[in-house]
Amino acid sequence: MTRRLFALLALVTAWFGVAVLAAAPASAHVELLSSDPADGARLTSAPAQVSLTLSENIGIQPNSIKVVDTNGTNVVTGPVFQPGDIAEQVAVKLEPDLPEGSYLVEYAFVSTDSHPVRGTIAFVVGTGPLITSAGAVSASTGTDPVTDALFTTFRWGSFGGVALLGGLVFVLVCRPGGRTDPAARKLITVGVGLSAVTAVAGFLLQGPYVAGRGVDAVFDPALIEATLRVAYGKLLLLRLAAIAALAVIARRLLTVDLPERQRSRYENLGIAAGFLVLLSFSATGHAVADKIMFLSVSADLAHFGAMAVWVGGLIQLAVLLRGRYPAEEAEPALARFHSIATVSIVIMVVSGAYLGFRLVPSVEALWTSSYGIVFLLKLAGFAALLLVANVSRTAVRRGIAGRGDTGVVTADLRRLRVSVGVEVLIVAVVLALAAALSSMSPTS
Repeated sequence: MTRRLFALLALVTAWFGVAVLAAAPASAHVELLSSDPADGARLTSAPAQVSLTLSENIGIQPNSIKVVDTNGTNVVTGPVFQPGDIAEQVAVKLEPDLPEGSYLVEYAFVSTDSHPVRGTIAFVVGTGPLITSAGAVSASTGTDPVTDALFTTFRWGSFGGVALLGGLVFVLVCRPGGRTDPAARKLITVGVGLSAVTAVAGFLLQGPYVAGRGVDAVFDPALIEATLRVAYGKLLLLRLAAIAALAVIARRLLTVDLPERQRSRYENLGIAAGFLVLLSFSATGHAVADKIMFLSVSADLAHFGAMAVWVGGLIQLAVLLRGRYPAEEAEPALARFHSIATVSIVIMVVSGAYLGFRLVPSVEALWTSSYGIVFLLKLAGFAALLLVANVSRTAVRRGIAGRGDTGVVTADLRRLRVSVGVEVLIVAVVLALAAALSSMSPTS
């Protein structure tokens, strides 16, 4: 299992590291590059269609473009379509022989990173006044504040669920005796349940989140159908299926008398299911909007996977240290986890640095944008986490070095209990900041 884990981490790390130096800056959310008619255009005759050229290919999203007159009447006659060979260009047909007057084009797209982007442009036919459109090419999401808060909260919960699931690695690799520990098993069960609940909540909230609606619209059939049409909805369903598989696999792996051949098979299945869960996050985040998506998504996978293994191990370690455990159980678990934690931290640092370089548009943006400030706070939290982790490492060395195979681990391991508890609390804050980042635009 240890070899498989390190092989998977090494594979993902190598995957994103092949062409780091060739990477170009990321564009983050979709942006409107141009329109026909242009914003503020005055036309002598009515156009047959309105086309928009975007910064990325988002596919054909139904009802994403609306054109209204001064009375608010929609003058679009057909569905959204691609008018030519340019994948980033979308358009709608207009009613024939539109009368003179001002018209407002309202667009609402979902970026490939699953975030909503809205805006308006205006044009006039004839010599009449132009409809004013404050923020004509706006990157504002216009999301309902309650929906936005719930969406971020459930995203935080989903990160926590994955971290708890990562504790399965600790139990299988570092502490096989934990298979019979009710507390250790309960944490994994809670991870499965929390991951499933937050996936369902994220699926239901995505529609109102994109449409700027309140929580009363979570069961709106039209919004649910719209979520199913985009990659985010499909990946959430994939996550649910992978979580269901993990629930069965984890139960089997925690069985003490499972034959070795079956155990090996379930371990392989567990790695595959866990990879799908991680992919469902990375393929719907900021990394997927990168110009070299393969590298950024790979880096995000490595970062998130290493986090799950490390944080899941920390939480399980807190369970192990909650009381007085025999040295022959605690010492090997601590020693094995030390090497896993070291590799995980290295992967998180390298992949996190790469993602920060790709997603933050400039050095100045670190202190001049909301995204940059929250990113710095996350870095500060991670640095604090490493400092406390170093205290834990020192306590492990002092508490275990020179001890025999019998007796009870005490002394410096009391200090270790406190430091690990502090680590878990800091992790909760860092995950909350990560959830906030996932709902913000790097270019905001």
